[in-house]
Amino acid sequence: MKYRSLAALGAVVAALALAGCSSSGQTPAKESAAPAESQAATQAAPAEVQDATLTVFAAASLKETFTEMEAIFEEANPGVDVVLDLQGSQDLVAALEAGAPADVLATANTSTMEKAQSADLVEEPAAFATNVLTLIVPDGNPAAVSGLDASLDGKKLVICAPEVPCGKATKKLTEALGVSLTPVSEEQKVTDVRGKVASGEADAGIVYRTDANAEKDRTDEVPIVGTEQATNTYPIAVVKNAPNAELAKKWVELVLSDQGQSILGNAGFGPGK
Repeated sequence: MKYRSLAALGAVVAALALAGCSSSGQTPAKESAAPAESQAATQAAPAEVQDATLTVFAAASLKETFTEMEAIFEEANPGVDVVLDLQGSQDLVAALEAGAPADVLATANTSTMEKAQSADLVEEPAAFATNVLTLIVPDGNPAAVSGLDASLDGKKLVICAPEVPCGKATKKLTEALGVSLTPVSEEQKVTDVRGKVASGEADAGIVYRTDANAEKDRTDEVPIVGTEQATNTYPIAVVKNAPNAELAKKWVELVLSDQGQSILGNAGFGPGK
């Protein structure tokens, strides 16, 4: 916390001491002046200002949008510091189960949020966005990848691990399309997948369309036909016994507001269902 100190009263106390040692001929008006001065000094002292921290546990794919909302929220709520913990949704719920303090939870799929509900960790969630998968390749597509097809044979493909929301969606999509993948690695966060592709460490990666938008300066997108068969819905909820429950409700309101939905839409998210 930050505090503003009270005005010093030392000068007033010294004046009272001198008054007590003065001659008996001092007028009553001068004797009563010191208490009035003391009262005025007390009233003029600034009130204590308390800072607050709002901790938001959010899926890694929300990095860009929630960072933008963080600035908006802090400007609208002076003294509040928004701390974003951006991880794989499954890791966020595991942290809550282990007792980690947080005010808000936003996951990249409904099943992970349902796990948090079953453990009585969150209040009633609300859907606020949807997302679909796509394929990204390094800028210029040096490996000539054309899709989830034979062009991936012998290429370094990176995907999300099956326990991660984007990994679950990848599994659902490939099963629906009848495609078999042989990735060189499975990551715990979708941002790690896109990072490996953007750096050229991988020839291709399956990420959310929003991640493709966020890395469009360093990667190219190769659309996947039929990707709507694995659409993820993103829910958000206030954490039970949140340290700052009222601020948490305000954050959820921002995400669900027209302003929040516009930010999400501009990033490539679809509306919540």
